[in-house]
Amino acid sequence: MIDPMVSESNNPSDSFVLQYLIREPKVKAEKNKAIILLHGVGSNEQDLFSLAGHLPDDFYIIAARGPFALGGGRFAWYNVDFSTGRPVIDVEQELSSRNTIHRFVSQIKQKYHIDQLYLGGFSQGAIMSFSVALTYPNEVNQVIALSGRILEQHQVGVVPNDSFRKLNIFLSHGTQDGTLPIQYAREAKTFLEKLNVQLSYHEYNLGHSINNDVLKDLNRWLQQNE
Repeated sequence: MIDPMVSESNNPSDSFVLQYLIREPKVKAEKNKAIILLHGVGSNEQDLFSLAGHLPDDFYIIAARGPFALGGGRFAWYNVDFSTGRPVIDVEQELSSRNTIHRFVSQIKQKYHIDQLYLGGFSQGAIMSFSVALTYPNEVNQVIALSGRILEQHQVGVVPNDSFRKLNIFLSHGTQDGTLPIQYAREAKTFLEKLNVQLSYHEYNLGHSINNDVLKDLNRWLQQNE
């Protein structure tokens, strides 16, 4: 990950289904825009909140904490086993987190009167962003997927329809990723193109991480969507 930058934060999340950190907009805009960021497995909300200083000043930047504690300040959206060579997930936990994130999105929209919302994340957080958007495309239709994949269960029996056409997705992945190899991103690209989503796809000479090139392209994409 890139080095953290100091960002304004607080923890107003007692009544919310997920704990979170928030940086409110530094610049007034016509629309209330927000990016919700979901961390990877074994991390916490502080991780992606460090990106706040690298994202547009007119957005709410919200970083949520996964509901499953792994100990030592580490959390997950679901447990995953990599021992077989391919990640094997806890399906029930993934479904629970998917529904929780959906509820959290609704709470954020209502609390902060959000007009335009992006759901995104890194690694497992990107996976969950895909899962929520593919389940609720009419409610979550702008996705930032950094070094993730689309779970097989969301690809079976899915056919193109007008709801999926509304999806607008930024997908980035490192060609040197040893945790989730680039093939996952290329498979996601093929699947999403069949659904006729609006897709901005990027590959980088990078491992399982985020760098300034990723953030530069992401910011350009966000500006284009205004």
